[in-house]
This record gives sequence, structure tokens and C-alpha cells, in this order.
Amino acid sequence: MTSGHSIPILTYHHTEQAPPKGFALRSLWVSPSSFATQMQWLARLGYTGLGMSELMPYLRGEKKGKVVGITLDDGYQSNLLHALPILKNMGFSATCYVVSGKLGQHNAWDEALGMAQATLMGVEEMRTWVDAGMEVGSHTCSHADLNQISLAEARQELLQSKSDLENLLQKPVTQFCYPYGHFSPEHESLVSLSGYVAATTTHRGRACTTDRMTALPRVPVVRSTYSPQFLLKVLTRYEDSKRSP
Repeated sequence: MTSGHSIPILTYHHTEQAPPKGFALRSLWVSPSSFATQMQWLARLGYTGLGMSELMPYLRGEKKGKVVGITLDDGYQSNLLHALPILKNMGFSATCYVVSGKLGQHNAWDEALGMAQATLMGVEEMRTWVDAGMEVGSHTCSHADLNQISLAEARQELLQSKSDLENLLQKPVTQFCYPYGHFSPEHESLVSLSGYVAATTTHRGRACTTDRMTALPRVPVVRSTYSPQFLLKVLTRYEDSKRSP
């Protein structure tokens, strides 16, 4: 794989100031100023940030160009409040993977881990996100760990989430993200059978045309990802060296 045929798909969660010390996984909070700086770097270097559906022709090798995928997991309200204005200012798009059964609620699935609770986008906020030119993808109905439930239950999580989101948005929902990054080959088959075009994982690495569209690797961006490391992740083989065998 060469740099010219690899595309970073960036992974974000919260885009706001981190909670106080003592909460678990504070690394998942990226401040608005850091997010803005990272998007500015991409624009300065001639890259365009794209949501997953817009990225697909590049991932399939049908188009070439300086592009970066931008994804935000879980559907936090902070993405709408802080990330959206920055993305629009840059002329970028992004995909937010939402938990369809938790709209307007909180990340209750993280509570047992000691993570700070944060508000998720509600229905109207999600529509505002889409109306602004952004994309919504599915993150299941309940943020289910697919490896901990039956295949029948997993199928229902994928189908119901897709159906509910499409009904709310009156748009196709063709992108999926595995909660916790947990999945199996059987789940990849379910993704395709459920009508999704692609699915992203927590496996590290820049994506390339030889990757399975149902198991795309991504590049994590966290609170401690300062500009030099961000550029290393995007521009070099740094993340490729961390790809799963």
C-alpha cells in the first residue's frame, strides 16, 4: 500500500472540553479549538474532509484526490454545537454514527466504565445536522456489543436502526459503525445483507482500495493528538504500521 492509495478515516467522539480528572477515557474528548486546528491543517494542505458516502468512490478507487474521511461516533450534541460550524466553514462534510434508540438521551452504555455522561443529539438536532450537508450513519439501536448478543439480535439491531433513521430523516442510511469496534465475519455479512454499503471499525490504519468495505480501519484522534502527531497520522505510514495482521 502506498501513500497515494491510502485514505485516513478520522475517528472522533466528543468535540468539547474534557470533563474533570477522575472520569474514565477523558481522551475521547477533543476540544473545539483542537478540532478547528486539525481541520485547518487539512485545508491548508489541500485536503477535503468528507463523510463516508462521499468518500466511497475514493475508497473504491473510482476517484482520486486529496481526501480524508471524517467520522464522529455516538451522535453527541457537542458534534452539532462545535464540530458542525467548523466543518461548514471549511467546506467539509462528516458522518455521525448515531444510536437510534437513544436519541436525545445520554451515553448510558458508558456509565459503568466511569465515563462522564454527555447529551446525545435529539431528532430535530439530527435533522439539523443532515440539513447542513452532513451524514448520519447507524451505530445500532442500543450501542450493542454485537459479540455479546445472538446473530438474530444483531440482525435486528442493524435493520431496526437503519429503518428508524431512514424514517426520521427521509433519506437512505447506508453507513454503519460497529459499537466498541467488536464484530465477526458473520456481522460483516449482516452489514451487507441489511443494506449498508460500508462499515467502519476501531482497527487502526489508513483505508485503501484492498480493504473490505465492511471492515474499514480508521485513524483515532484523541485529546492528546496535538498537531505534529495529527500530521504524522494523516500524512505518513504511522497508522499503517498499527494495522491488524
